[in-house]
This record gives sequence, structure tokens and C-alpha cells, in this order.
Amino acid sequence: MSKKNKHREQENINEQETVDQVQNTEANAEETNMNKNEKGNTKEEDASSIIERLEREKKELNDKFLRLYSEYDNYRKRTAKEKIETHKNASISVIKDVLSIADDFERAIENNEKSDDIDAIKKGFMLIHNKLASFLKSKGVEEIKAKGENFDVDKHEAITQVPAPTEEDKGKVIDVVEKGYKMKDSIVRYPKVIVGK
Repeated sequence: MSKKNKHREQENINEQETVDQVQNTEANAEETNMNKNEKGNTKEEDASSIIERLEREKKELNDKFLRLYSEYDNYRKRTAKEKIETHKNASISVIKDVLSIADDFERAIENNEKSDDIDAIKKGFMLIHNKLASFLKSKGVEEIKAKGENFDVDKHEAITQVPAPTEEDKGKVIDVVEKGYKMKDSIVRYPKVIVGK
């Protein structure tokens, strides 16, 4: 059970206890009044002392309620702040990893201006691509396979339809214009595809 649910449950219990106390106090006051009326004792001093006692109890219950309400309000504010901080820290971690890949691209661009070796340039870009792919994989991001698959509205975004080269390709993804990605079960970006008709 989450802290929030535990706190709500405790708050409900405390509110019920407060209601029970008020009801018991009222019942006791009525019982006291009935006993006094039965005895025929209606002195003003007794009535004023009962009123004073009930007012004190009312004040105590109001104080308890205000404290509980303040505690809940503080709890709500604290959890909202913690949620924002958690999200912020997660974002910073991702940005740091992306910045190292951006640094690799800058170094590759500088070296490409000085180099005439096409194979070295290709290898450099492949290394950076592999680093980016492993970074995405470490964050749980996977490519959505689309080419050759049956077109699925829930997984693909069709940008156009073209005549299918074969009868088997009808209703299937012929080409992928932009790759799609998912993170666990959530789709981050739908693949943009061309569908055979």
C-alpha cells in the first residue's frame, strides 16, 4: 500500500474516531441531562459546568481536526515536490548520457575535416551509432519491427498506400519511412510506413 493510501486510511480512521468522540460526548450530555431531570435537579451551576465542559471538548476536537488537516496538507505538498524532484533527476541522468554522444559527434566532425580516409569516417559514425543504440537499449527503448509485417493501426502510422508488388504483400508494410520505437509496452513513436494495397 502506498504512503498516500496509508495516510488517507489513517486520516479516515482519525476522522471516524473524532465523530465517535463527538457522538459519545453528545450522548453523555444527554444522559447527564436526563439523569438530572429525572432527579429533579435543575440547578444553573450544573448546567453551566456541563456547557463549559462540552465547549472545552468541542475546542479540543476542533484543534485535533485542524492538526490532522495541516498534517495532510503538508504530506500532499511534500509528495508533490518529491515527484517533481524525481522526474527532474531522471531527466538530468538521460541528458548527461545524450551529451556524451553529442560530444562524440562533434569530435567526429572535427576529425572528418582533417581526414580523407572514407573508411575511417564510416567506422567513426558506426561507432557513434552503436553507442546511441546501446544507450537507447539500456533505457528500455526498442525499435518496432514493421517492414514485411501486416499493417496494424495500433502499431503503425500509414503515410501512404502503394500498389503491392505481389498478392502476398497486400495489407503489409512495404517500406518504413521513419522507424518507430517503444519503451516496454508503451509506444514512444509510431513507425511511419508505406502500405501495400
